[in-house]
Amino acid sequence: MPLVRFYLIKGRTQEDIENIMKITQEMVVKDFHVDQRDCYQIVTQHESYEMNIMDTGLDIERSQNVLVISITSRPREKSDIENFYADLANGLSEKKLVEKNDLVINMTINGDANWSFGFGEAQFLTGKL
Repeated sequence: MPLVRFYLIKGRTQEDIENIMKITQEMVVKDFHVDQRDCYQIVTQHESYEMNIMDTGLDIERSQNVLVISITSRPREKSDIENFYADLANGLSEKKLVEKNDLVINMTINGDANWSFGFGEAQFLTGKL
């Protein structure tokens, strides 16, 4: 945990997708202070006509390499979230996996009662986590 979903346009290589996932997990561990094994990632690929990612009036140009990362997480410190956004953008752009203008990140915050990691148990509430 957190749960990270990647939305991208079809056409990237398996290696690029795996590297996007790897770098994202590295930044999750670093900035959100979680264990390396707290890794929950899902990639969804779309046809180009299935993604319409605009710029909210910020004059940000997007390309076919646009990447939307949506994260569901327990509450995090504002500074940790800001560091994560910057570190992830820098890490992905340095490896030429996505340009910063093509990266959109969204965080949805929820609480301990909103998670079950298996067996129909709320491990955060039962004290197992």
